[in-house]
Amino acid sequence: MRLTDRIPYQALVDRPRLHLPGGARLALWVIVNVEDWRIENAMPRTVLSPPMGQPLLPDVANWSWHEYGMRAGFWRHHEALVTRNIPTTLAINGQACIDYPRIASAGREAGWEFMGHGWQQEPMHRVQDQRDAIRRTVDAIAQSSGKAPRSWESPGLTETEQTLDLLREQGIEYVADWVIDDLPQDIATPYGRVTTIPYTVETNDIVVYALQHQTSDQFLRRGIDQFDRLYKEGEKNARIMAISVHPYITGVPHRIRYFEELLDYITGHEGVALMTASEIGDWYRDALVQNESSSLKR
Repeated sequence: MRLTDRIPYQALVDRPRLHLPGGARLALWVIVNVEDWRIENAMPRTVLSPPMGQPLLPDVANWSWHEYGMRAGFWRHHEALVTRNIPTTLAINGQACIDYPRIASAGREAGWEFMGHGWQQEPMHRVQDQRDAIRRTVDAIAQSSGKAPRSWESPGLTETEQTLDLLREQGIEYVADWVIDDLPQDIATPYGRVTTIPYTVETNDIVVYALQHQTSDQFLRRGIDQFDRLYKEGEKNARIMAISVHPYITGVPHRIRYFEELLDYITGHEGVALMTASEIGDWYRDALVQNESSSLKR
């Protein structure tokens, strides 16, 4: 079966009416991406082009760009989210739990949900043994956070034909790689279903800043526009909105205020449920059962 055939087409307008906790219109989940970049390897992303067009290793400048996020930027995100009591999903590389225990402990102490984000920051297509890498990531997160992860976001949202099956085999129930809808959807695997959690490439600071090179205030403007539309549509059916940030991108001094202002704008509205990845997944599965039960009673 083709990978896309495992995810049947569903028109958003045909989805059954779903009710969020507390009668909310929209569920917001915030993802902080913590990644492990190896200085001996080529960088996953760069801010400075290589001298004379020739990549050189070690790439001190671009590794340091990312490392700034781990040493300074993360703590701005942490303060913004903890002081606002916003449930947060920490998408973290397994290796990062080991190399950055201070960050992992801060996420654990804040009660954040740990989401698997690969062993290191490299595409799943380049991982020689996906099963082993996923298992090591699950084990590292379990040891660091006290519980095995139930959710997963692949580095760069990359998957091979085997990834979903291997993830479910290792206990992963929810994935963020499939940016296909504003509501979750189930995918069958030989080990049970996996449920997609609506993620984002549009209200994602990598896209806004590192790829599209927008000005610092555009993250706020785009986030408000995204929220306003989804919030309006939430009158008819539930909607999920994701905000995805990286410490070395929005954790810098000239951008952090726009992340904070976006959080304040959204949480200033009634009818917004603040949730993590697994909370959204659990809600969706329960809501489907309730809908099926109601249909049988009719």
